Amino acid sequence: MEAKDFCDGRKAGWRHRPRAVVGDLRGCCRRRQLLRRRALARLDALGVSRAIDRIEERLGVRLLLRSTRALTVTVEGQAYLQLARRILVDLDDAEQLICDRGAPRGRLRVSAGLSHGRLCVVPLLGEFAKLYPQIVVDIALTDTLVDISAGHADVAVRFGPLADSTLTARKLSENGRVIVASRDYLARHGTPRSPEELLRHNCLNFDFRRAEPVWPFVRDGQKFSLPMRGNIEANNGETLGQLAAMGIGIARVGTFAVAAEIADGRLVPILEEFNPGDVEPVHAVFVGGSNTPARVRVFVDFLAARLS
Repeated sequence: MEAKDFCDGRKAGWRHRPRAVVGDLRGCCRRRQLLRRRALARLDALGVSRAIDRIEERLGVRLLLRSTRALTVTVEGQAYLQLARRILVDLDDAEQLICDRGAPRGRLRVSAGLSHGRLCVVPLLGEFAKLYPQIVVDIALTDTLVDISAGHADVAVRFGPLADSTLTARKLSENGRVIVASRDYLARHGTPRSPEELLRHNCLNFDFRRAEPVWPFVRDGQKFSLPMRGNIEANNGETLGQLAAMGIGIARVGTFAVAAEIADGRLVPILEEFNPGDVEPVHAVFVGGSNTPARVRVFVDFLAARLS
């Protein structure tokens, strides 16, 4: 293919320059996003519609069926959309390859849980900022799951198995559970020697709303659970650990939430021989692929190195 043919698009049968074609392809894919997510605030709807019109005129087929109430993608539109996305992915890969030659830069939106984020992620940000001064970290601490696929975050630190198979998960660490109490509480009320003895103690629980709080145990290889009751419930493990450190009762929480209190002696682990040893993985979740931004890759690598 001659350079002139490429620029004119003659051999490919296009009547517009490649740059205009790429813009129309992006418009087509954005229109699909509009249909799926109704992201009206972020899209120039009129410009996108014009891009679709130009493509339909060139191809001589309908990509969308329009009515006053709905827009429906045709079979031809679905096929075209899939091919268009492949082209745009290749283009993005090429652009990312060029951009990644320099130092990672740009805004990085991170989502993490309230307790785990405050205790485990935030303390690492100072070191990360020194390593990558051109990355602006925007961290939001919330126990509500954010929609990464919709672009609400670049990286999310999450507990448990990955629910969305379209995302990529990098294991950072594991979180176990431990039963703890303060030395003062144990001195006043005695140290339980078996799970059954906990029934006579003030047990601080997570607020399960509709379900009765139960704690799991293991004895002679057999797992069992017992209902635990107390005078305070909370929706946050760090809070329960603080209450236990105040001598109010006994709590069963994630190890990360009380690691500092155990280390300095404010809390004492008890009934460790009855701990079933259940752990849940901690993942960094993000949109993977060859065009993952460098700022996302270096941050995930950094977390994995520090939290493992």
